[in-house]
Amino acid sequence: MNFKFSGHETFPCRYTWLPKAVRGLIENKNLFAEEDAAMVKLGVGKNMVRAIRFWTDAAAVSIKGATRTDGLDVSPFGRRVLGEGGFDEFLEDIKTLWLIHWNFSTNFEEPLFAWHFMLNYWHRSDFTRAEALEAFHKEAQRLEKALSPVTLEHHFTTFLHTYFPTRSKKGDVLEDNLDCPLVELELIQKVGERSVGSAGRREPIYAFRVEEKPEITSELFIYCLADYWERKTPNDKTLSFRQIAVGEGSPGQIFKLPEKSIRDRLESIQHDSAGVFSFQDSATHQQVMQHKKLSREQFLERVYRHHKHN
Repeated sequence: MNFKFSGHETFPCRYTWLPKAVRGLIENKNLFAEEDAAMVKLGVGKNMVRAIRFWTDAAAVSIKGATRTDGLDVSPFGRRVLGEGGFDEFLEDIKTLWLIHWNFSTNFEEPLFAWHFMLNYWHRSDFTRAEALEAFHKEAQRLEKALSPVTLEHHFTTFLHTYFPTRSKKGDVLEDNLDCPLVELELIQKVGERSVGSAGRREPIYAFRVEEKPEITSELFIYCLADYWERKTPNDKTLSFRQIAVGEGSPGQIFKLPEKSIRDRLESIQHDSAGVFSFQDSATHQQVMQHKKLSREQFLERVYRHHKHN
């Protein structure tokens, strides 16, 4: 795997960035080709232009053209959701935020290292900065990546502040629009403090919110299950409960869902998917079967089927 450790310029994705980038790329697919022009168009500095370019790719709202000179196209997902007249062009629907989280976390070709490691391979619900950085350092060594502690720390901080709000020294939440919209998901919460190292320095303890999450609707869960299936094992007619719950890049792992919640969702999947999927739960088999193929766009349409345009 070709992991990404940098490119975000230490900026978590901000509220206006993805909608602005989609609109800008629809007008001009070479938006990011000339940084000075992009600075004017997007109204940000050079480092932020690079960060916006990074996050449009991570959110899968853009796709590279066939050749280097082709620039960037807006992906079908980006156009359908954030384009003019799209399902959620101003990023106001929490379902869109969960879909962006899904896209950040499931790039199987060039995964964002912190997302890949923390969501799939951190086997406790809680962590401190020191613990995570120690694990990052060991994993980078195992992968034979020569990365400085500063690079790893910046990458972890960017991951953390994608989901946990930035705070000033007085503890006040800073201006909303400086936070990443995914903070609203409350996927990572502060749950206490503990002493770290021989000096006894206190560090915040963070934890993933491992709960049912009813805001992840059945249609959204089914979209992500279908996406995972199509990209991981497209020729298989069945997918085991274990793969869906704890497989690398699975809905269970990426959404931090408890096993009971996953089982409940699968037990109603035949009804919720209008017969596309069914769940077999017996002494010998716990698996989902796929009875027909729908396109990613058809599954996406179902996520927003109750959406009303203004």
